[in-house]
Amino acid sequence: MKKIYLKDIAKNLNVSKTAVSLVLNNKGDENKISKETQERIIAYAKKYNYVPNQLARGLSRGKSETIGLIIPNISDTFYAQIAGFVEARAMEMGYTVVFSSSYEKPEKESKLIQSMLNRQVDGLIISSTQKNEEDILRLQESDFPFVLIDRHYPNLDTNYVIVDNFGGIYHATKHLLGLGRKKIGFVTIKSELDAMQQRLLGYIKALDDHGVEQDNRFVSELDQKTYVSDMAEMIKAVTTPEKRVDALLFSTHYLAREGLRALNDMDIRIPDEVAIASFSEMSAFDLVNPPITAVIQPVQKIGDLAVDILVDEMKGDNMIKTKDKRIVLDTNFKIRKSCGA
Repeated sequence: MKKIYLKDIAKNLNVSKTAVSLVLNNKGDENKISKETQERIIAYAKKYNYVPNQLARGLSRGKSETIGLIIPNISDTFYAQIAGFVEARAMEMGYTVVFSSSYEKPEKESKLIQSMLNRQVDGLIISSTQKNEEDILRLQESDFPFVLIDRHYPNLDTNYVIVDNFGGIYHATKHLLGLGRKKIGFVTIKSELDAMQQRLLGYIKALDDHGVEQDNRFVSELDQKTYVSDMAEMIKAVTTPEKRVDALLFSTHYLAREGLRALNDMDIRIPDEVAIASFSEMSAFDLVNPPITAVIQPVQKIGDLAVDILVDEMKGDNMIKTKDKRIVLDTNFKIRKSCGA
């Protein structure tokens, strides 16, 4: 069936476009349009499957009814899940989502922010590289609605939704220590991201609180670009007789994935020889043998709260107190067989 527009309905019913628009936006009564005319317009629109032009309607109100989402990598399971929940929540609230990946490149993130603004999005949700403070400050100074997720700028007073990275790793380390594992290796990425720094600090603090001296040989920082090829060599180094760990704690799920691959290739038994735990998880972590113990991030809460806060900001609704727009969510610890429990 041919697509029809407001002007078609107006022409065929011999009424004004304004009247059609008011009726289809449920404003017929308040504008004193007769019941008969309203019924005719609604019936015609239903008969010919009239679909409103959301973009035109949004622009007429000075809004695009679109949210921009910038994440490091949409192919990463963690960010893909967040994007899905953001999209679902936004749809419930009448918004569509345009998203793109920065691939951890600050210059690309900067261009994406500008591109989203050029597309006239009503607000932004950003998982930043934490190297674009100037762009974030510009958004802030122009009163443009935005929310940071997963990462934030500790020295900037912005809206954000993050998780307790320190507490999550602290709890995982404490659990391994409680199982009698005293030589716990920590595998992470060389990164200036506050989240990664907090995870390392959580590991160190847990060792200290339990009277275990930290051995720098047990902390491995891999390069973001070469961690896949470097993982096997690192695993080999920390499983030699003179420097053998009895547990490995990975700071993120993709490191755990590569670590498991290397351990399996070397026929190192989990958890008999080396216990395993991961911060964050992949969907198959409960299916592998043994299933992987993991710190679970509340991805749906992150997505839902980010949208809720952003929509309140876009509407200028101050019902949510300022302190409640800076949210640190608790993680959940899922104990499975890989840690030896």
